Parts: sequence; C-alpha cells; structure tokens
Amino acid sequence: MAIRKKQKALSSGRPPVAKSGERMSSKQTRTIIRTHHRLQKEQAAALKKGDIQKAEEIQKAIEQNGGIKLYQAASKLGQSKTRGGDSSKVLVEWLQQMGALKIVPKTPHRLLEVGALSTENEISKYPKIINMTRIDLNSQGPGIEQQDFMERPLPASRDDMFDIISLSLVLNYVPEPVGRGEMLKRLTKFLRLPQESPEHEADGTPLPALFFVLPLPCVANSRYLDEENLLGIMADLGFEVLKKKDTSKLCYYLFQWSGQITRRKTPKRLIRDKAGMNNFCIVVD
Repeated sequence: MAIRKKQKALSSGRPPVAKSGERMSSKQTRTIIRTHHRLQKEQAAALKKGDIQKAEEIQKAIEQNGGIKLYQAASKLGQSKTRGGDSSKVLVEWLQQMGALKIVPKTPHRLLEVGALSTENEISKYPKIINMTRIDLNSQGPGIEQQDFMERPLPASRDDMFDIISLSLVLNYVPEPVGRGEMLKRLTKFLRLPQESPEHEADGTPLPALFFVLPLPCVANSRYLDEENLLGIMADLGFEVLKKKDTSKLCYYLFQWSGQITRRKTPKRLIRDKAGMNNFCIVVD
C-alpha cells in the first residue's frame, strides 16, 4: 500500500465529501471521529516502523468503521451551525472587537483557510473586507480548492501571500509531532510581513495574523504540551498571542505575526504525567 507521509499526516483530518442527507446523533459523531483518529494514528505508527502488513490491517479497520466517507459526514455535522461548531464565529467576534470588520480596506485582506469545510461559515460573510482562499485535502464543492497545505507552492510574490491564516482543528489531525512542527513553521512562509501592509496599521487590524484552534485536551491534558509550552513554540516562530478563549472542548487563539523567527528547536519533553493524560506533542526541529 503506497501511502506518502505528508499526505497521510494531513489526510488524517479532512476526508472526502459525504452525502448531505446523512444524520447522526452527537454521540455517534464523536464515536466515529475518535475511532477514525485513533486508527489513523495507529496506521501512521505502523508505517513509521515499516510494518506494511499492520498498516493494511488497520486500513481495513478504518473501512469497517465506515471509512473516510462516514468520517467526513460526522466531521462536517459536528462542525455545523446547528451544533455550534463553526469556529470562525470566534474569529469574527475578535475581529469585530478590534474594529477590523467595520472599515472596508482599499484592498481586501487575504485569508487562507486551511481545512475548509464550508463556503458559508461566519467569516465568509464579509467579502468586501475579507478575500477568502479555501483549501482542503478533499474539496467538498465549488469554492474549496482540493490541496494539501504542505504541498501548496510557496508564494512567488507578496500578492500570493496572506494577511490571515485560519488553522482550525487541523494541526491535531497530523499524527507525527515533527509533522506538526513543520506545519507551524510553514505557516510563516505564507504570511505577509507587517511592514508590507501599512494600510492595516491605520484601520487597527491585528495583521498579519493566525487564527488557531485545537481540541482543549491537546493543551490541557497532554503529557508533552501545556499552554506555556505551546505559546513558547509560537513565540519562537514570531507569533504573539492577542486573544485566547477556552470552551469545554476547544481552545482558540489569535496570534499576530511579527516576522521575527527564533531558530530554536523544541524537542519532545515530558512536562507532567498523570493517569488519563494523552500524548499530544509538537516537535520543532
């Protein structure tokens, strides 16, 4: 079974489109999603060890769990407006608080949404202010480009770069800690430098910026990552936290990018260890 590592890392999160008519309870969606994530991580571990037979067995288990099609239905339903899952509502709320959505700029701010599920989420309601570019490993329709962010061509000019990147519930789907670090490092190559956007200083917009969302347990209940560690990693990459918010399930952050990167490695390090903790980790090489 030929599976490339980069694609595998990101495809853990956003499988192909499912039929819109499928209905599931909240409990069903959670079970499907959690099982899918667990199996994907086990498969990634088997591939890392070179155990192709084990990886193929896990692939069969994934298919028995409903496969990527059923997972997509559960993922999309879990993030639907009817269940309060549109994380971009928080981004809109924060941008409104900063006055960034009240003034129409001379040139719309460019936003790259990685792992886009919909063209009708809250942030999409401001076309004169925000110019959206949406990508996903498996496009769910017109308006979402099918693309792996880790294989997206690097910007050839300032016009190809972005003022805002949305990375909502994407990083946690990458099973390898080093892969997560590589994704965070790559974000900086797509953001405009602050001095290249003088018009943004006038309207008070905190740009360039990163909207970043993780499941709360990744930060609050991990043996290898806590918020201090996470913010340290982000600071090394030039990101200063402006806003943050925790709910019972998610943690939200709005970072402003300074353009100043500290070339510092972050290895895997045990921070705490209690029963019931997970092993989520970010390694920066």
